[in-house]
Amino acid sequence: MNQTTQMHQIAGCLSDYDQYFSPFFSDGILGKASSMGLLEFTIMGNKRSRRTLEYLQSHNLQLDIGGLAREYDLVVTCTDLIVPKHIRRRKIVLVQEGMTEPETILFHLARNFQWVPRWIAGTSTTGLSDAYEKFCVASEGYRDLFIRKGVNPDKIEVTSIPNFDNCEQYLQNDFKYRDFVLVCTSDNRETFIYENRPRNIMKYLEMAGDSLLLFKLHPNENAPRAIREIERYAPQSIVFTDGKTEEMIANSKMLIAQFSSTIFVGSALNKEVHCGLDPDELSHLTPIQNKSASNKIAGVCRQVIDG
Repeated sequence: MNQTTQMHQIAGCLSDYDQYFSPFFSDGILGKASSMGLLEFTIMGNKRSRRTLEYLQSHNLQLDIGGLAREYDLVVTCTDLIVPKHIRRRKIVLVQEGMTEPETILFHLARNFQWVPRWIAGTSTTGLSDAYEKFCVASEGYRDLFIRKGVNPDKIEVTSIPNFDNCEQYLQNDFKYRDFVLVCTSDNRETFIYENRPRNIMKYLEMAGDSLLLFKLHPNENAPRAIREIERYAPQSIVFTDGKTEEMIANSKMLIAQFSSTIFVGSALNKEVHCGLDPDELSHLTPIQNKSASNKIAGVCRQVIDG
């Protein structure tokens, strides 16, 4: 949904163009695997596709599922880990979705060997396809990071990104809890990454001290399992499976997360953030708070179309 809502905001600044939307898709083996329900842990899963379609239809947006019905002047997307063949024939503007995952051995394999698919290394390989005309990124820090990874500097535009360019708006909210410690959990286990959740819960309790501990579960997480674990190891805490995470962060005094885009909100609002990055690096990567990312990205799109 983060990708979907960002695309919708950018489209709102390009209303003079005819626009069509689609849930994320692939061709080839991955496309077949998706249709068979084998990729539910990814954004090509049926559950996430249904949520996307419900959102698009609720806003009366035109659909072209799979992008095959028309000859497009431009394709705008939040990921290039997979670029279907018919999309490669179009001009593409890539928009950074949010936080990128850490670089593992899989990242180095995907970067150095073309036969290794980029998606196997997750979002750490964002930008490495070079299939796009322009790549709109969140901050100068991310520009530096993507260049170090091997992205062409001439293709990068620092625009900030929608959903993260105006975090102070979340300070005005009616979420009833305040001055608590918030844990935004991950879907590591659903994507086959090891996590010792009981041990982490005990660590979070220690970090919270006498403060109220709140958990906001990742939308892709096995919620019943996570709730059982929290009720066992931190029975006095409160668990949310839905709600506006940004408002929870705005009312918190400390945010604990791993490699999650939620840390950008905490950083932009000067919260105490505990994550996989040191504070200086997080500050350097935090999206620019210009309140105009969609307009800036739309401007890049116009230049690409006209060029």
